[in-house]
Amino acid sequence: MGESGAAFHRFLRENIVMNILGINAYHGDSSACLARDGKLVAAVEEERFKRIKHWAGFPGESIRYCLKAGGISIRDVDCVAVNRNPRANFWRKALFAFLKRPGWNGVRDRLKNASRFHDVREALAQTLGVPSEGIRSRIHYVEHHRAHLASAFFVSGFSSAALLSVDGFGDFVSTMWGSGEDSTLAVKGQVYFPHSLGLFYSALTQYLGFPHYGDEYKVMGLASYGRPSYLSEMRKIVRLKHGGRFQLDLDYFLHHAEGVSMAWENGAPVVEKVYSDRLAGLLGPARVPGEPLSSRHEDLAASVQTMYEEAFFHVLDFVYEQTWNARLCLAGGCAMNGVANGKILDRTRFKNIYVQAAAGDAGGAIGAAYTVWNQLHGRPRSFVMDHAYWGPEYGKEINEELRIKNEELKRSGCEIEEISDSKALLQKTAGRIAGGKVVGWFQGRMELGARALGNRSILCDPRRADMKNVLNARIKHRESFRPFAPSILRERTAEWFERDGDVAFMSQVYSIRPEKRARIPAVTHVDGSGRLQTVARAQNSLYYDLILEFEKLTGVPILLNTSFNENEPIVCSPREAVECFLRNRMDVLVMGSYFIQKEACPEE
Repeated sequence: MGESGAAFHRFLRENIVMNILGINAYHGDSSACLARDGKLVAAVEEERFKRIKHWAGFPGESIRYCLKAGGISIRDVDCVAVNRNPRANFWRKALFAFLKRPGWNGVRDRLKNASRFHDVREALAQTLGVPSEGIRSRIHYVEHHRAHLASAFFVSGFSSAALLSVDGFGDFVSTMWGSGEDSTLAVKGQVYFPHSLGLFYSALTQYLGFPHYGDEYKVMGLASYGRPSYLSEMRKIVRLKHGGRFQLDLDYFLHHAEGVSMAWENGAPVVEKVYSDRLAGLLGPARVPGEPLSSRHEDLAASVQTMYEEAFFHVLDFVYEQTWNARLCLAGGCAMNGVANGKILDRTRFKNIYVQAAAGDAGGAIGAAYTVWNQLHGRPRSFVMDHAYWGPEYGKEINEELRIKNEELKRSGCEIEEISDSKALLQKTAGRIAGGKVVGWFQGRMELGARALGNRSILCDPRRADMKNVLNARIKHRESFRPFAPSILRERTAEWFERDGDVAFMSQVYSIRPEKRARIPAVTHVDGSGRLQTVARAQNSLYYDLILEFEKLTGVPILLNTSFNENEPIVCSPREAVECFLRNRMDVLVMGSYFIQKEACPEE
């Protein structure tokens, strides 16, 4: 090809619009995203449509939404990026299977799951009702942890950074670290199956009587009530090694020998017991689900969290020594451990941290898409993910849902008022919150990730010492040891917390200043901490202004923010919001410009 031909092809590459569909499929928190010329257009988890927590399977509804949000069809998609590569580490997998000969159930499940990735084109065709030959997209398979690293670095805004991904397992790896520079990332090390900090935490979560997929956050909340009096036993389970590595004492686990069965197909993920009976010999009898919690269980939880942090910081110290970069991008399921994340700046030499809203497997769709855009195509980075509002937004659907539910709302004693002036709407809502009411807040585009961040939230007064009990009795019905989160005006953060900085995604837990704790007891955990969300006007002006109105009334620039749901995925549509509002004892629903209050909620 001559110089003119090469220049022409370069011109085409640089000027023709490229649509990339990212997918996290056949795993927990299945999701999809659409990136157009390096800019994120849409991203959402399948659970929000299927209404099953952590839904695992092929994310068909998420794909449909992303294409609709982008105004395109599958024929307009240039690349499909999947955050798994079944061929990755193939020889390690084969050698392990030959030497260890794990049980058939686990091997069967993994082979079945891996085989699905070879049929992504067919799954897309069936989902969208088009012939498979009509899908011209090139399909890229991105190794699981590379996608995690990319999901943090390529959207972080850092020109360079140290990178770390920690989770259970993906493509035979549990931990990967490296460095990012401009539009490339380089892997510098990894920890392979069967050793995993994520699996350690999951196994002890099961042992403590929390059996469901994703229950690890319960142990993190419980840990603050106990003392790490079992740390010496934990150090027998997890052993730190040279070079930032670690090993599990496999006598306490089943996943490597018996091949624990895992289900990832069209429903809630199910993982069988992963710890062996020898764990009870070391730590005492396992807690039966539903059994009352004792101080022993609290101490065990504290010991699990402390052991995780010890190993986590062991890895981080080595990552810093390998990269000498004070900026850190963190991803993987373990990046949801906000307690550990909140200690990084104090316990390591890192000075800046970026953890995106969907740090776990849902974010792998974004990582796969940006690996294709930035790394494989070498395109410059021009997008920063500084907010999480990438899901569906509703306008006329709100009106239609209220019309359909009008009689039912009236029978429930509800008054419906449309307040077109946003300032008046915010003032009235802030007044209700300050008056002790529980308010459902449904606005704009739905958040990506596990946290409600001010668009699909239940909001309350953090000054009320009884508000935690009120929420649990009326709506949430969750364990008393789990804290609720504070949303604070960004510029007030240093006045109320012992750390200043942007924490837009509730990804870090920080200490509330001792002199402020008595003023906001509903969001102050037993150890004096809060799972922080900073709110800047540039990120979410409506939510920011609501908190500002609350501050004008109370002098407190903070709201209690919890997810708009009731033991289900966060509500997505107006119908789900209204139904959730009607079936529990929420006082007010503010949906778009509509202010809906129950009869028991009088005027101030």
